[in-house]
Amino acid sequence: MENPAGMYTLHDSVRLAFTRPVVRRALKFAVVVGAILIAINHSDAILAGDVSGSRLVRMGLTVMVPYLVSALSSVAAIRRSQEQVRRAEDGDTSGRPVTGD
Repeated sequence: MENPAGMYTLHDSVRLAFTRPVVRRALKFAVVVGAILIAINHSDAILAGDVSGSRLVRMGLTVMVPYLVSALSSVAAIRRSQEQVRRAEDGDTSGRPVTGD
């Protein structure tokens, strides 16, 4: 949602980030990209059986990176699309590109 000035609030962005489509997309990317990153960064320790608690935490954080990148990208794309629709509804035919955050 937009405030009266046409700007999105942080609360709006966070709420959008937790919508079902955004979460599902981000989870898919996190599983695939996270598994690849874990294989690249931790395979030696996994194969050696040296998986400590701290390494598990780092592996979890490794999966969080693609999740966050995907979720933030999705929020930005949705907001940009909503801005384009708003401009079209307002009759803005200036051709100015919709800029990101």
